[in-house]
Amino acid sequence: MSDLADEHSSTRQRILSATAEVLGRNGTTKLSLSDVATEAQVSRPTLYRYFSDKQVLLDEFAVWERHLYERAIAEATAAVPAAQKLDAALQVIVRYQLSYPGLRTVDVEPDQVIRRVARIIPLMRERLQRLCTGPDSGLSAATAVRAAISQYLVHSDDSADFLAQLRHAARVTQFAPPPRHAVSDADGRCS
Repeated sequence: MSDLADEHSSTRQRILSATAEVLGRNGTTKLSLSDVATEAQVSRPTLYRYFSDKQVLLDEFAVWERHLYERAIAEATAAVPAAQKLDAALQVIVRYQLSYPGLRTVDVEPDQVIRRVARIIPLMRERLQRLCTGPDSGLSAATAVRAAISQYLVHSDDSADFLAQLRHAARVTQFAPPPRHAVSDADGRCS
């Protein structure tokens, strides 16, 4: 990749990461492109070079956020035995929920979040079910998703308890080793 392409990707990632921060503070309704530009440390014209308007930014942010999460799950589950993949994914969910700034949107715009969660639940359940084993894999995945969504809506900082609850809900019996590194966004920041 050329230096220009690297710079383009880095600036774009910085803007998307800044969008998570601003959304966590202000929500979608009050999202200001000026605030995003300031948070990303880019000029407004630079921001507009990448995202022509607020809706384009929000649409691309949703895709970026989903890819960030999916990449974290894929990386966490890649090197562990099949019986530990679900636990590795649950550990990512805990780290993600306790550290990702975009998740604070629930405090700012709960009605928007409820609508979004309704669309996300089936996707989360389907993805977790692929990692579940046993005759009740669908029930295990659905129960773990409901526990994760409950934690998201009424969050706390009890990561050990949260992980234990997810493991119980999903009937995890084989634990994956803790990750060697935290989930990092495309900009390299740890979350």
